[in-house]
Amino acid sequence: MDTIADLRQFGGADVYLRSCPSRGVLDVIGSKWTVLIVPALIDRPLRFGELRRRLDGITQKSLTQALRQLERDGFVSRTQYPTIPPRVDYALTPLGHRVAGLLSSIRDWAQDNLVDVLTARADYDSRPAELPEQQRGRGEAP
Repeated sequence: MDTIADLRQFGGADVYLRSCPSRGVLDVIGSKWTVLIVPALIDRPLRFGELRRRLDGITQKSLTQALRQLERDGFVSRTQYPTIPPRVDYALTPLGHRVAGLLSSIRDWAQDNLVDVLTARADYDSRPAELPEQQRGRGEAP
C-alpha cells in the first residue's frame, strides 16, 4: 500500500535531486514570510489582523497566500467561528510546532548576526570592480 511517506517512486528523499519533493518543502520553510509567520504562532493562535500587524510590511495578499500554503502543507490550521463579524484563527499544527523551533533559530540568528552581515556587505561593496580580463582569467565568461 502506497503512503505519503513511501518515496521510492521519487528515488528516495534526497533534496539534491531535482525531482525530490523535499525541494518544495524547502521552498515553503525557506520563505521569508514562513520564517516569520510560524514563530509568531508558537505561543497562541492569532487572527489574520493580529498576524498582519505583527508582520510589519506584509501585504494582505502575501499573508493570505502564505497562510494558504502553510495550511496546505500541514503547518497551520485555520478555524472559522460562526460569529458576526466572522472570526478566523490560525494556529500551529503538531507539524508546525516541530518546525517552529528551527525557524525561530533562523530568525534569531539573523538578528544576532546582523551587524556582521552588514559589515561584510559593506566591505564587499566597497571593493574595486574587477576588470573583464580579470574575470576571464578565473574561467568566468566575459
